[in-house]
Amino acid sequence: MDEILKRIAEVQLRLAKRIVEEPVDPNVISTVGAVDVSYRGEKARGAFVLCSFPECRLLKVRTIETTVKFPYVPTFFFLRETKPVLMALGKERPDVLIVEGHGRAHPRGYGLASHIGLITGIPTVGVAKRPLRGAPEGSLAKVGKAYVSVGHLIDLPSAVAIVKALSRGGYPLPLKLADELSKGKRNGREN
Repeated sequence: MDEILKRIAEVQLRLAKRIVEEPVDPNVISTVGAVDVSYRGEKARGAFVLCSFPECRLLKVRTIETTVKFPYVPTFFFLRETKPVLMALGKERPDVLIVEGHGRAHPRGYGLASHIGLITGIPTVGVAKRPLRGAPEGSLAKVGKAYVSVGHLIDLPSAVAIVKALSRGGYPLPLKLADELSKGKRNGREN
């Protein structure tokens, strides 16, 4: 397993060079999505929430369940989360997507939010509850209770502005709703 993880880490470093950081004008954003995943053993429950921006009016929710075989390995989170995140997102293409997980604020500069952004081509923001040890300096900002980082196709000031606009009680509301849905604490329409 160590040799495989070493090779995957090398791929992460190469993919990190493909991440684009550019400003996103909040005035052109009308929808923001958020995705989160919760687990019970090998069962993953992914949740997607679509909200209006900046009012954060709930527009759509979707939950999915799938089996995930890859174990939780710190800094290789994207290997476990990508499948349920993409399944929950489906064909939705919000103007910006908030991902529960780091982006550039990762020891190799390429976390889950960056991976999802690179795959989908959607501007992505990474949001996490705590920073990762070894994250590059200047790769994240604290907004309320959240640590915000660039995923892909957005810069850090834009990501921070979007998260601030959506924060309720120190955390972005769309992500809080996705978290509750993924844990079954909130009922949502299955779309």
